[in-house]
Amino acid sequence: MDQARSTISKIFNGEPHSYTRFNLTQNMEGDNSQVEMKLSSDMDEEVGGNGTADHLNHNSRSKPYVTQRNGRTPRNLCFMAVATLLIFIIGYLIGFLVHRKKDMAPACPHTFIPKPGPVVIERGAAPVMEWDSVKKLYAEKLKMSNFDATFRTFASDSHRAGSPGDDELGNKVIRKFKEYGMDTWTDEHFVKVQELSGANKVTFNGEKVDLYGFLSYSAPGTATGAVLYAHYGRETDFSALRDKNIPMNGRVMLVRAGLNSFAEKVANAAKANASAVLIYADQSDYNSLGSSTEIFGHVHLGSGDPYTPGFPSFNHTQFPPIESSGLPRILAQTISSELAMKILRQLGGPEMPRHWGTIAKLGGETDMITVQVNNLLTEKKITNVFGVIKGFVDADRYVVIGAQRDAWGPGFAKSTVGTSVLLEMARSISEMKNSGFKPRRSIVFASWSAGEYGSVGATEWLEGYLSSLSMKAFTYVDLNGVVTGQNGLKISASPLLHTLILDALKEVKRPTRDATSLLAQYGGNFDSLLEPMNMDSAAYPFLAFSGIPAMSFRFTSEHLSYPYFGTMLDSPQKLQSTTSNQVAQFAEVAARFAGHIALRLVHDHLLQLDLQKYTRIIRSKVFQINGKVAEVQRLRPQVLPKGLTMQWLMSASGSYSRASANLATDIQNSDLEDVEMCRIINDRIMAVERNMLSPYVSPRENPFRHILLGSGPQTLGALIDHLEAIRIDRPEADADVFRNQFALATWTIQGCANSIAGDIWALDNEI
Repeated sequence: MDQARSTISKIFNGEPHSYTRFNLTQNMEGDNSQVEMKLSSDMDEEVGGNGTADHLNHNSRSKPYVTQRNGRTPRNLCFMAVATLLIFIIGYLIGFLVHRKKDMAPACPHTFIPKPGPVVIERGAAPVMEWDSVKKLYAEKLKMSNFDATFRTFASDSHRAGSPGDDELGNKVIRKFKEYGMDTWTDEHFVKVQELSGANKVTFNGEKVDLYGFLSYSAPGTATGAVLYAHYGRETDFSALRDKNIPMNGRVMLVRAGLNSFAEKVANAAKANASAVLIYADQSDYNSLGSSTEIFGHVHLGSGDPYTPGFPSFNHTQFPPIESSGLPRILAQTISSELAMKILRQLGGPEMPRHWGTIAKLGGETDMITVQVNNLLTEKKITNVFGVIKGFVDADRYVVIGAQRDAWGPGFAKSTVGTSVLLEMARSISEMKNSGFKPRRSIVFASWSAGEYGSVGATEWLEGYLSSLSMKAFTYVDLNGVVTGQNGLKISASPLLHTLILDALKEVKRPTRDATSLLAQYGGNFDSLLEPMNMDSAAYPFLAFSGIPAMSFRFTSEHLSYPYFGTMLDSPQKLQSTTSNQVAQFAEVAARFAGHIALRLVHDHLLQLDLQKYTRIIRSKVFQINGKVAEVQRLRPQVLPKGLTMQWLMSASGSYSRASANLATDIQNSDLEDVEMCRIINDRIMAVERNMLSPYVSPRENPFRHILLGSGPQTLGALIDHLEAIRIDRPEADADVFRNQFALATWTIQGCANSIAGDIWALDNEI
């Protein structure tokens, strides 16, 4: 700086007569410091001319002030005027170039909270079509007439996971992706599954029956016990039996299919110390199934390979000898409704609750039955197939769209339709790209294997690349079983996606004469279309294990679920009869709906994920916990003392509310024409779901760590249940364990709030 001053002084034939210094003064009334810049003349005034600041002036001893003043000759003043003019011209040119560069930069309008109106067209690396043009182009490329041919291409009577039929379909998928001009790759895993070895058997009253349906991951062996009817095998059903003081230890539970998963039925029976579970499809629920129909499924209370929990099943990887906590320790087997009715008619014991059905008896302790399960654990190589349409701005951020490829039998509704929708979406969007559409972000299309064994292919992929996917994949759309009926629509999704889904329901129209929107077609009430996400859905591990917002949906019958899942009857003919021969029409609507959501996510500058949805859910849960804590402290103060305060949990809830509101304010106040600014804001939005995963529990022992939508002791729902257990003094209740869970849940919510705040200096530290 001294050299620069000297040079400038020589130009003007004089010495620098002032200097600049920074004076840092602490503002004692606030947390911030202020920076004050003063000239030397100011300092002279401060010290009253007594010379105490002369040592700060580098030229005070070398040349007196009079000499400097006498150096201002007309010639020097002329040079100064010319220099000032030159600086002004240079500054003007710089300002002009900067302004022009800003005009040419990609525009980034506010899309965090969806608003009506045209989308600003971006100019730069990725010109963006207006949203209406994108919708129109997609509608032109997606043709209903293509679906029947695609159905025929991917229909198969034998494509169980890891079989030659499954591999053949995988090769067809990858050939199609390449035909569409997409980059492709595969992902191989070596997983352990159970297959039937010979026939499983049931012996009742001296009659032995061979069974060829089975439940993978059942405990193998033989169990003998008294039959006990347990309705649907829900927790409430077992509570009803417990209230009747009916002994359940060692019993063989006979339960109906439906209302909850096979794995949940077996897990509930295991909690009651049963020895085995028999599951059948009651004719009142599945009247279109034959009485002798065999049923297939799995009973792993989880997803992925249960023998490598938390780890990807890559070949030659050395895994510790562990098993998933969701593997059952008791036998499980499906039986036909014909055999179930024969057993039920011969049961004695207590009377059955009237609302359970017309069968009179629950089963006595002398109604003995023997169950033999001969399932064989085998290793299979499965292959996931991928294709990607790369984005033009944020290529390393992507939405994933996936469909299961395998099935127990024909699996037309379970896998063929979803795979066909996946391929038609890939083809249509690829053709859009050739017609000028440039997505900002990438779209990954995934064809999963081993979905019938509990979303094994999807989960193993997540486990293999979790550290990358949780940072870069911002949404997953699942296409499994998207068409199973025609009178209803059901959607399961992360609350972050609800606003985007609602907009899609309003914009996507059925190809009918009056062209009504999907929302109007199915009642106009969005909340009535929502249902909790099933653990068997491939979307569930994305959401609850990986912290990636996910959704699944299906067109279904209004009152009955599709009865042919998990049987050899899931054929094109059965699905056509269920949908009045409109499978192609509904497949096209499913592709429009899923495509609308995916395209909006890769088209808009800001991700349309509504953070305010979680604000309301967290507040509701905290309110429930507060009421329960107050009740327990009033009824059992010796167990839950008054020292347990709700202050910190409420403060964490408030922190999340403020952080999400502040993010919306930051969006409003930011220069969103800056592409990098958009990326920073999107990263803050993407951080929400993954920070809902509790960092305090092991993903191996409790893989679904989401505190609101997961399962396990870390969830806010589990806190409420634990408080109820303490209130009624159940044996499993533990006040110390509850207080630990309570604290960890508090800090998980606070950590999520901190992640939304972004910069470290923007954190809300009021807690």
